[in-house]
Amino acid sequence: MKLLRLLPCLLALSLLGAEPKKPDYDSQYVLGPDSQEKAGVPKGVVTEYELADSKTFPGYGRKWALYVPKQYDPSKEAALMVFQDGPGYANRTGAWRVPVVFDNLIAQKKMPVTIALFIAPGFTPDPKNPNGKDKKGKALGKSNRSFEYDSVTDLYVKFLLEEMIPLAESKGVKFSKDPARRAIAGASSGGICAFNAAWHRPDAFSKVFTTIGSFTNIRGVISKGAEKGGNLYPQMIMDSPKKNIRVFSQEGSHDLTNEFGVWPEANQKMADAWKAKGYDYKFVMGEGTHNSRHGAQLLPEALTWLWRDIR
Repeated sequence: MKLLRLLPCLLALSLLGAEPKKPDYDSQYVLGPDSQEKAGVPKGVVTEYELADSKTFPGYGRKWALYVPKQYDPSKEAALMVFQDGPGYANRTGAWRVPVVFDNLIAQKKMPVTIALFIAPGFTPDPKNPNGKDKKGKALGKSNRSFEYDSVTDLYVKFLLEEMIPLAESKGVKFSKDPARRAIAGASSGGICAFNAAWHRPDAFSKVFTTIGSFTNIRGVISKGAEKGGNLYPQMIMDSPKKNIRVFSQEGSHDLTNEFGVWPEANQKMADAWKAKGYDYKFVMGEGTHNSRHGAQLLPEALTWLWRDIR
């Protein structure tokens, strides 16, 4: 009997000691029908490659891949879309499923016949253990991702135009040189990288899809002030003549806050600058955290919106 009387007290004490359950802001974002494979829809082909080294980023190799739609005619120039952190986008059953979405939207004529170029950030293996991996299965070595993606210089777009696009065309495909038929995309640091490429070369890329973009002071903090950070972009946009860039941007209200900045505020400031300068843009602020779920859900909508004037 004494034990029974103590049970409510013991239960109350256990609840007091339990950690509160974290809210789930991301499960509401699920992939829609255009992110699912459909019977009868022509399937494009993804081919994977490796680049051993780079003239622009010496000492760093990378994986890359091409998606070529079934409807592509080698005698004609195709539209081009470049994806940073490429492997995460190229998987047909992954988080983004870009090949599946392209298959569906091209078949529906909601976007032009478009080749996707998927590029991983530069990486150099650990010379002492070139095939080694850590406890999470990640390769041991040095990534060049932040320097390539978070820097606000023109170095990365130079790499695309002088190395990666010619390399891709050497595989037997042809890309349009019309910036209206060229798009670029990425998430997080890949998101600011995509916008940065179009900013420096709007004559080469005029369409941008950025999700949870790192428009924060990453490079400024890492370099201890020696480099400019992405947090300066809103003022740069305000201080510059309007450029021929169309932007679809996604952010989550529960995105990161850390020593580099506050992601939701940074992305909102970008949207405010685009609005003030009269850019053709669409900004979607959801409730999510720093991941791909909302962006991946929006991918078919974003592509349809970005390519609405090109078929």
